[in-house]
Parts: sequence; structure tokens; C-alpha cells
Amino acid sequence: MNARLDRIGLGRFAGTGERLARAVTIASVSFGRSLLWLLAAIIVGCGVWMLLPLSKGKSAEAVKAELAAVEPAPSGDAAATVSPVSEAQALAKSPAVAELGRLRISSQTWRRGGLGSRALVTFTLRNDNDYAVKDIEIVCAFARRDGSHLTDRSRVLADPVSMKSRKTFAHIPIGFVNVNADQAKCSLVAAHRA
Repeated sequence: MNARLDRIGLGRFAGTGERLARAVTIASVSFGRSLLWLLAAIIVGCGVWMLLPLSKGKSAEAVKAELAAVEPAPSGDAAATVSPVSEAQALAKSPAVAELGRLRISSQTWRRGGLGSRALVTFTLRNDNDYAVKDIEIVCAFARRDGSHLTDRSRVLADPVSMKSRKTFAHIPIGFVNVNADQAKCSLVAAHRA
């Protein structure tokens, strides 16, 4: 073909076209290879990410242990005068602390919100005490489908619940949860008299 085009003076254009076609072919092959390497790097990165351990949320037991460690122990003279029984009675009679034995969650459900990353809990709280309660602290434990524990999230509800009544709290945001969370169990931690 070059010989024919050479006769009329277009041989150099034919050679240029072949070189251009060869360069385009080489570029497309190298571009395809680089895309394959990028895809392989993404797959390896996702595999490494899946193997990393999941982050543990701060559980209520750990917070209570930290608070217990921070509270100062009574001195020797004060420890001799205050017995654990009298201390418990004083704590029960305190106007700030409510009895949790007569306060319970009667029904609860949860769903995902916020593009699937946040937990929204709906529950009914029954107050059988002779006084209203407020500042109710709940802790929700989230688990996988097989029952293995993932994380705990806590929340303090400022709304009061009247005496001898029940109140439904709908779609309360508890916090961010793991994407693998399938079950939730909420329980009461503390409450104060209103």
C-alpha cells in the first residue's frame, strides 16, 4: 500500500497513519491494564478493610467502672461510722434517685435511620412508682444476627414520666450503629425523681 501511495506523493501520510494507529493501540492497551490494576488495588483494599477489627463502643459497664474508680474512698474514721446498709438506705431515700425496680420497659422496637447508620428506638416505659421520674438513662446493646455482641449505645431522656403511668418514646435516636447490627435490647440504667 505504501508503494502505491508513494507514487502519488502520499506515502508519508500512509506511514503516519500506521504509526498513529499503532500508538492508539498501545495507549488503549496500557489504559486497559492500568484500569485492571486499579480494580485489583480496590479489591485488595476492601479485603484488608473487612479483616480489620470492628470498633467497640463504650459500654455502660465500662463507664460505671470508670466512675467507681474516680469516686474517692471514705477515710478510715468515716468508714467506721457509715455502714453499707445505712448508705444504701440513705441512697434509696435520696430525692434524686428513683427506684428502678418499679420502672421498666414494656415494649421496644428499633429501626435504622440516617441512611442506615443510626439507630432509632421506640419503646414504652412503665412507671409504677408513687412519684414521677425524669432524666431516664437507657443503654441499648446491639448484636449480630447470630447473637454476638457488637456495641452499646446510651442515651438520657429528659422527658418526665408521671407516677403510675406509661409513656411511649417514639423514634429516639440512640447513636451510630454497626452495619452488621440486627438485634437490639434496651435496658434502664438510672432515673431521677421529678
